[in-house]
Amino acid sequence: MFPFDISHPVVGRASVEINKPVKLVFHFVGEKFFDNYPKWALEVSDFKPLTGTDIFVGAKAQQTRQEQGQKVESVLEVSEFEPPRKVTLKGVDAPFRNTYQFSDNGKQDLTELEFSFELLELELFMWPFEKLIRMAIEEGAENTVENIKNLLADEPNNLSTQGVKA
Repeated sequence: MFPFDISHPVVGRASVEINKPVKLVFHFVGEKFFDNYPKWALEVSDFKPLTGTDIFVGAKAQQTRQEQGQKVESVLEVSEFEPPRKVTLKGVDAPFRNTYQFSDNGKQDLTELEFSFELLELELFMWPFEKLIRMAIEEGAENTVENIKNLLADEPNNLSTQGVKA
C-alpha cells in the first residue's frame, strides 16, 4: 500500500471582503457566471456555455485554459446552485471542484466571498509534486477572489450587474 492517500484532494481556499451587498456579488459571480467567469479567470483562453447562459444545476460549459504553456480543455457542470449563498462547479471530464460561497455576516453592504478549488485526485506520478501543486492552487484561489473584488470595484462600469437591486 502507498504511504499516502491518492484519493485525498488537494485544496486551495481564499476569501475576500467586497464592499457590495451579497445579492449583487452573487448576481455577478453566480447568476452571471457564464458571462463573467472569463473576466476573472485570466488563464481561460476560450469559454463556451453548452446549455445556454442561464445557471442551474446541470448547466455545462467548455473551457480552454493555458496552464504552464499547455492548452487544457475541460467541461464543467454546475453541481450546486443556492442563491444567494453558494455556487459549485465540478469537472465532468477532469477531477476538480470550484466552490464560491457568499455571506454578509449581518452587514448589508459587505460580502465575504470564499472560493475553494479542489483537485479531487492526483495521478500517481504527480504525488512528488503535491506541495508545489498545493501552492499553485492556493495562489490561484487568492488571484480568483482578488480579481472578482477588483472587477466589482469597477462596477458600475462593469457589465453584468445591471438590473440588480441591492
